[in-house]
Amino acid sequence: MAFLFDGFAWLPFLTTFILLTLAPGADTLLVMRNAMRGGLPDALVSTFAICCGLFVHATASALGIAAFLAVTPWAYQALKMAGALYLAWLGWSSLRASFQSYSTTAPELSQGQFRWFRSMREGFLSNVLNPKTMVVYFALLPQFIDPAAAWTQSMVLAGLHFMMGVIYLGAVALLVNRMIGWWFDPVKRRWIDRAIGASLMAMAGLLLSS
Repeated sequence: MAFLFDGFAWLPFLTTFILLTLAPGADTLLVMRNAMRGGLPDALVSTFAICCGLFVHATASALGIAAFLAVTPWAYQALKMAGALYLAWLGWSSLRASFQSYSTTAPELSQGQFRWFRSMREGFLSNVLNPKTMVVYFALLPQFIDPAAAWTQSMVLAGLHFMMGVIYLGAVALLVNRMIGWWFDPVKRRWIDRAIGASLMAMAGLLLSS
C-alpha cells in the first residue's frame, strides 16, 4: 500500500481535511439535534451514518462523476436542490418539535424516541446530499490523488476522513450527552430546537439562493 502514496502531500491533505471536519455545518447540527432527541445512541448512530456517506462521495469522485456534473450543470443543480430541501425538512422537523410537549427526563426520551433506522437514514442522507461535501470530494480531493491510483487512494483518504469525522462528531455527541440535564430543561430545549431548526432552514435557503 505504501508505494501507492510515494511522494504524497500528507501535511496539506491532513491540514485541509481536519479544518474542513471541524467547520460547523449541517452534520454537526444534526448530531446535536439527535442527541437531544434520543440520547447518545441516536447521536452516535447518526455520526456513523454521516461518516459512511463520505465513501459515496469518494466513489463518485474516483469514478469520474465529478466530470459529468461539471459539464451538466442541471444535474449538479438538481443534487444541490435535493440537499437544500432535505436540510429544510430537517429544520422544519426541529421547529415543529419545539411547539410540542417535551419529556423532562432523559431516560424516558432516549428510550421512546431513538429508532436505529431513522438515525441511520437521517445521518446518511444529510451527508450524501450535502453540497459542501460534494464540492470537497469532486473539486478538492482530486488535487491530492494520483489518477493512476484514483480508486485506491480515494478510498484510503475517505477512510482517514471517516476517522476524523467519527472523532469530532462523536465528541460533539458526548458533550451534549454530558450536559443532558441542562438540555432537558423544557424551556431551554424548546429554544435550542428552534435555533437549530432555524439554522438548518437558513442553510437550505443559502444553498437554494447561491
